[in-house]
Amino acid sequence: MAKLTPNSSFSLTLRLEIPNRVGMLASVTKAIATVGGNVGQIDLIEQTRQVSIRDITVDAASTEHAEEITEAVKALPDIKVVNVYDRTFSLHRGGKISINSRIPLKSVSDLAMAYTPGVGRICNAIAKNPEEVYNLTIKQNTVAIVTDGSAILGLGNLGPEAAMPVMEGKAMLFKEFAGIDAFPICLATQDTDEIVKTVKNIAPVFGGVNLEDIAAPRCFEIEAKLRQELDIPVFHDDQHGTAIVTLAALFNSLKLVNKSIENIHILINGAGAAGIAIARLLKKAGAQKIWICDSKGIISTNRSDLTEEKREFAVKAQGTLAGAMSGVDVFIGVSAPGVLTPEMVRSMAKDPIVFAMANPIPEIQPELVKEDVAVIATGRSDYPNQINNVLAFPGVFRGALDCRAATITTTMYLEAANAIASLVKPSDLDREHIIPSVFDERVATAVASAVQRAARQEGIARR
Repeated sequence: MAKLTPNSSFSLTLRLEIPNRVGMLASVTKAIATVGGNVGQIDLIEQTRQVSIRDITVDAASTEHAEEITEAVKALPDIKVVNVYDRTFSLHRGGKISINSRIPLKSVSDLAMAYTPGVGRICNAIAKNPEEVYNLTIKQNTVAIVTDGSAILGLGNLGPEAAMPVMEGKAMLFKEFAGIDAFPICLATQDTDEIVKTVKNIAPVFGGVNLEDIAAPRCFEIEAKLRQELDIPVFHDDQHGTAIVTLAALFNSLKLVNKSIENIHILINGAGAAGIAIARLLKKAGAQKIWICDSKGIISTNRSDLTEEKREFAVKAQGTLAGAMSGVDVFIGVSAPGVLTPEMVRSMAKDPIVFAMANPIPEIQPELVKEDVAVIATGRSDYPNQINNVLAFPGVFRGALDCRAATITTTMYLEAANAIASLVKPSDLDREHIIPSVFDERVATAVASAVQRAARQEGIARR
């Protein structure tokens, strides 16, 4: 496997006391570079005639690599390591979100209107007309981010407390990219009926529910039951957010290779929440030939171990992932690191498209097959073509909340994917630019507009 590239998720700051002599700082940066660290910002904190105190930011490739960098600097003569800060841990310390009042309380009259006795009039107004809750409270712009901690990122079943940092991060993304107030709801149960009951009981506060990091196949049942029993949008981002952005990237990739979605052979590796949702949306978009592999190989009609969701995509073919790769036009990986080899990629059809989206380590490192593919995308920010859910879910919820959609539909997903793909102009489209940047300010607005349009066409918009 190719050596991992340093990135900011393993970033540290070294506070060093360095003799104030020519060449001493250079010796530090050389030591860091020798062990593969990537030097970033260097700040002078304090300086005397004898020494300088400097903070040096360094990106590493892993926790072990960060320790190796630190030891390399400690080994330098005359250099004193005063402190080492893990920048990611420092960023999370104390939590990443907070609740702030929207209006100031500066006087007795402010207090009387915002709270008792004036607030009683507002309570009575909502009691008489429950729809007023959307106009007179935060419900109109608030989303619950619900998890049971059973499938956290690629880390597994870590439980509700360990899920909190991810859900806080999700809340930040909602706010930054769509202006939506979202809050982590990490549940101390992994029982399907208990989760459904709990979410129904807290639903009066929220305008929508974003399900997150709930293991398959329970996630399918939970989403289906909540959609049936709630009149607010329910969206499982691991399924539909991934599917929307994958389809957008595929639309543009197919333009580059001059192939149509109806005529290509697609292989998806990974039959969990994301894999099944991607397959369903690709089918909605016109794909005719989709094979899915799980850890036991092709999902075949001859297998007796298939869940209901897997049976939906069972095919007559049998075999391993390696065999299934032969002749396919598109590989979409939402599975495990390192499962593809260059030989498997070379066995694909002409102008192959590879989406290796396992995180943090993709199914194959892009540099291993750069010359063998027409397009390669990953889920990582340090390679071109990052397929990232943040391109989808903020805009999907912004659109659904703004038109008061009762639910979110497959047509909305399809329109959202088209909207994302359309933001890459034909003149800008190339093998390393098939998808907009996550920081492209047009994305959430375009997706929201597409979602609202679809909701109105389907008759589920209530505003």
